[in-house]
Amino acid sequence: MKCGAPKRQLCAIYTRKSTEHNLDLAFNSLDAQREACEAYIKSQAHEGWSLVKDRFDDGGLSGASLERPALQDLLNRVRARQVDVIVVYKVDRLTRSLADFAKLVELFDENDASFVSVTQSFNTTSSMGRLTLNVLLSFAQFEREVIGERVRDKIAASKRKGLWVGGPVPLGYCSVHKKLEVAAEEADLVRKIFNNYLRLGSIGALAASLNADGQRPRPRLLANGKTTQATCYRVGPLAHLLKNRFYIGEVVYRGEVHPGGHEPILERSLFEAVQQRLKDQAVERKLARFRSPHLLTGRLFDDLGNPMSPTHANKKGVRYRYYTSHALLQGRKVDAGTVARVAAAEVEGSIVAVLRSAELSYAETSDRDLIGSSLDRAIVRRDRIEIRRKPNEGSDNGVSPMDLTISIPFKPTQPPRKGVAHSPAPKQEMDEAARQGLLRAIARSKAWIEAIAADPNTDFAAIAEKEDLAERHVRFLAPLAYLSPHIIEAIADGRVSADLTVSRLARKLPVSWTEQAAAIGFA
Repeated sequence: MKCGAPKRQLCAIYTRKSTEHNLDLAFNSLDAQREACEAYIKSQAHEGWSLVKDRFDDGGLSGASLERPALQDLLNRVRARQVDVIVVYKVDRLTRSLADFAKLVELFDENDASFVSVTQSFNTTSSMGRLTLNVLLSFAQFEREVIGERVRDKIAASKRKGLWVGGPVPLGYCSVHKKLEVAAEEADLVRKIFNNYLRLGSIGALAASLNADGQRPRPRLLANGKTTQATCYRVGPLAHLLKNRFYIGEVVYRGEVHPGGHEPILERSLFEAVQQRLKDQAVERKLARFRSPHLLTGRLFDDLGNPMSPTHANKKGVRYRYYTSHALLQGRKVDAGTVARVAAAEVEGSIVAVLRSAELSYAETSDRDLIGSSLDRAIVRRDRIEIRRKPNEGSDNGVSPMDLTISIPFKPTQPPRKGVAHSPAPKQEMDEAARQGLLRAIARSKAWIEAIAADPNTDFAAIAEKEDLAERHVRFLAPLAYLSPHIIEAIADGRVSADLTVSRLARKLPVSWTEQAAAIGFA
């Protein structure tokens, strides 16, 4: 029998030396490592191993970090599937950190690359090498857990002593030599916020008042050195600020309150008055929710996970009730689901009818009680409602979630009203401006990916800085580079509907071209 030739395996040699001592010699440590690795690769020629010409040498760099130019170049080649086997003289040449080693091996596995140490019995292309890998990974996991326990214990001990251990600095304070000191101007704003809340009696009214006065939240410093700032005050962050006991000189950790080592900003009487007002309002909201005609509050979501809150509109003396996605209410239209607003009566009637047919024992129960006892959540999708029921009391806990899920077709019957998205609009031809914008976005993403493939030193951060964009935005648009050619051709010919937007294409784009077509409804 004739055996086929072995598959060609492209091998890259990585060498490293911790110090710069003797690197200027004609034959240094890096050359010695490379010579030994080259000899090993030649001995595996019968397996199809072939050495790539490029050198990956890091001289004078520690193995405690992965931030090494040659190593990052090699990892980019691995991601581009240009290297099949990474060969090193010893394991510690690659890294001295078990946690980093685990990350590297995970990266190699994702890209079908292997790792070989020529002077140690370690080769992930063999079963024994993979066994050794699993042993090392178990130690890496142990190391990470022990480090986590030490950090948590240190934080707990510091909190009990009332020390600030880092994180976002509360409004009204500034960090000076890792200690918090009162910032006079911001402290006055904090006192104003607490006093205005007692005067206005509503967090929503408080936010509106601050925004009307031109106040803006304090900018936040991100880990990458950039700053971000919210455009206006919102209810959620203000509610957190009003409950923060840090302002009366206390530190809260895991439900326990400890005296703080920082100077308080507020009088305790003012803070306690605000807390009592917040509690009273919580009771009022609960009673108002019980009296509200909206039955699905807190249980209805769009297909991107955003809660859908009750809203209404008045026209000619008639009140129309709706459920609207939080993303739409907060001005984040691109983050809303495919159906951002639905008529309340229709969706409530459909869900109640299904629950009554599934829960026959609740035949005499009111609609509100039926939903409260039977409905876990309901998800409004493009063409259906997915209803997830609660398991019956006393039933087996092993009930499959699929057995408790009911999917029903749903298309609103009311005609669309101005400003109300009942359901996706009928397919319309995409206008020229939208089509050109979509094609430009695809072309930009392709250019970014080609730049990364051509230059291993280029990454998303460098592209974002060059084009004056947020790195998150660049990463969001990058998948468009892998869009099916058939879909691109259809966009260029204008054979797609007007609701096909850049955000809809880029969000969770499947790898398979067939799945891409199905995901966007393109045949």
